[in-house]
Amino acid sequence: MPSCEEVPDSSSKTLASNRSLNIALLGYRSNPYSGGQGIYLRYLARALTNAGHKVDVISGEPYPELDAGINLIKLPGLNLFAEEKPFQALKWRHLLSATDLFEWLSFNSGGFPEPYTFGRRLLRHLQRYGCHYDVIHDNQSLAPALLTLQRRGLPVVSTIHHPITYDRAIALAHEKNWGMRLLIKRWHTFLRMQIRVAKKLRNIVTVSENSKVDISEDFAVAAERLTVVYNGVDCTTFAPRSDVNREPMHLITTASADQPLKGTRYLLEAVALLVDEFPDLKLTFIGKPNPGGPTDERIGSTGLRSRIEFHHGIDANAIAELYARASIAVVPSEYEGFGFPAAEAMACEVAVVSTSGGALPEVVGDAGIIVPCKDAQALAEGIRNLLNDPELRNRLALQGRQRILQTFNWDTVAAQLTDYYHAIRST
Repeated sequence: MPSCEEVPDSSSKTLASNRSLNIALLGYRSNPYSGGQGIYLRYLARALTNAGHKVDVISGEPYPELDAGINLIKLPGLNLFAEEKPFQALKWRHLLSATDLFEWLSFNSGGFPEPYTFGRRLLRHLQRYGCHYDVIHDNQSLAPALLTLQRRGLPVVSTIHHPITYDRAIALAHEKNWGMRLLIKRWHTFLRMQIRVAKKLRNIVTVSENSKVDISEDFAVAAERLTVVYNGVDCTTFAPRSDVNREPMHLITTASADQPLKGTRYLLEAVALLVDEFPDLKLTFIGKPNPGGPTDERIGSTGLRSRIEFHHGIDANAIAELYARASIAVVPSEYEGFGFPAAEAMACEVAVVSTSGGALPEVVGDAGIIVPCKDAQALAEGIRNLLNDPELRNRLALQGRQRILQTFNWDTVAAQLTDYYHAIRST
């Protein structure tokens, strides 16, 4: 087994171009139920394995759910987000590790150290067990460790879903309290690391043309160094279900957290504008807002609590069943690098009302209603049009699934990435 110091020679690259590859997929945190990172790793690992490659997923906590036969290598950190009292989570053994101590100090001072500390643990793991990979594919940790591996001659690529500079800008725009604004800026200091690494990485993949433009602008990366490979959708799980009746006054949305980025406030305002006209209207949230947080408070102030149900920590099958009950999926985000909620709803033959945030128009296309961001009136009008027009609703639902089947397929993703991996190994 080669060590991390060894550089693959040209003959090994030529051989690899004619055989399946040994691929490491990296995730600094891979929650299987919240956010898109764990979803991306799960389905990408499956697709690459089905394409004939050997895949190891190397992940920090929380760990992804993977198919049987796909190897998960766990690189546990302190996982301080899961601690009720993170300040008290430091143990004596952690004092023996500079990485653990840095993670604890940074987190408890308002930082987000996980991408960086995951990279340090990754280097230690590879040094101990060997770099026996043809390709190392990072999922947006953008840790300095990637540059170390690149300098050692290993083919390294990172997927950047979108530049987190947009999350920071939107969070600051919604926050007036100066103390909270300082905390937002402190938390996002990891962006300096990510931008520095992205500028030096030779191989970067992103998931939409919109993200390509935004990464190029915000991270100062030349557009020609960015390759677009759209995400796929599991169209077997996310599919219409004939055994579940759709409810005509039932809306569904996804809100993984109290993030202004997701535009939840505008959806709640839109629903409040519609309830007098549609007294049976109800809304399902896939996700759960923080008790006492801004979304929870807004639900109380709008008087919508009795109309809303929450489902949190559920698997893909349960999510698909919820989509089967709903007639309209609403994606109110101010920004999305891709937009899994829109794509999965469309795959389930649910008519979609989406904002124009980020890459959402690329995903939805002409198979849904697209309205401006941050506009509750426009969102309400889009929902109203579908509530009042069952024929339009059904037509868009059918068009939506066909669009996903044709354009956003994980087998296509695996084929495109296989070509990409071989190309970067031959340079």
